[in-house]
Amino acid sequence: MIQHLISSRVSLAPMAGITDYVLRSLVRENSQSALLTTEMISSEFLTQCKGGDIIERAENHSPISYQLSGHKPRMIADCAKYLEQYADMIDINMGCPVNKVVKGTDGCALMRNPDLAQDIVRTVKANISIPLSVKFRLGYTFDELNFVEFGQKMQEAGADFITIHGRTRSQMYGGKADWKMISKLKHNVDIPVFANGDVVSIETAVECLEQSEADGVAVGRGALGDITLIGRIEKYLNQGVYLPPPTLDEKIITLKEHLKREVELRGEKVGVKFCRKFYPYYLNGFQGASRLRGEIVLIDNLSDVLAKIDGILVK
Repeated sequence: MIQHLISSRVSLAPMAGITDYVLRSLVRENSQSALLTTEMISSEFLTQCKGGDIIERAENHSPISYQLSGHKPRMIADCAKYLEQYADMIDINMGCPVNKVVKGTDGCALMRNPDLAQDIVRTVKANISIPLSVKFRLGYTFDELNFVEFGQKMQEAGADFITIHGRTRSQMYGGKADWKMISKLKHNVDIPVFANGDVVSIETAVECLEQSEADGVAVGRGALGDITLIGRIEKYLNQGVYLPPPTLDEKIITLKEHLKREVELRGEKVGVKFCRKFYPYYLNGFQGASRLRGEIVLIDNLSDVLAKIDGILVK
């Protein structure tokens, strides 16, 4: 069953507050088989509020994995069971480096408590009938590079699939992802491994696969501003066909669509505000880009934002 879900060698990595319904839909329109992953869903939140935009999905989002965070095995298992009606796979977040997450002993903090991490995986696995994956990092710090042993423990506990980010928690998102290091994990587990970190183009995807020897790559920030990237990587890996990155005009057209869909989902004020985080990814690489972003980030009216963006297309 897991092989069907990862028939593509590319997946959309989970990003909190980023990989929402709209972004997943845009990626899916450019890739029919990549595994999509939701943004991180707190098991504490889901226990209190079952429902909402964060768990919505479209029929064509399959294959899709729902990512849960937390440190209470029974609670996470109950949430996983609830999400089974939506998900093709459940993913447990054991790699988030953000302070407020690790201070709550969630995310990458679990790499310092492998016994609890195993208990979480065992408990969830016993309560669901769909595949289970775990996402983690190389370690908490460079002095705690326990990713090989940690991955083995996750496999022993019942994990069917691993995604590993090639940085430590202490690096956050700085420095470079160590793809070569990931190969050590790949050689010491029997379940599929996807490599994550710094995959921002077809070229870096190929290099990551070569160095990590992983079964596939998980694309995170590289897909921001370029929702075609995952599909283009697939096309190259499967058919040897190289499709170029989107032009500025194409990126602007996608941004406009992204804005419209977020407004439809969230309402005008919230939708426009939500999209501000994406402006630096869509609007870059041309003269006056910084000035333009500074102007539209202050606008909360959709028609005015679209008019401002259209001004680039007619120049």
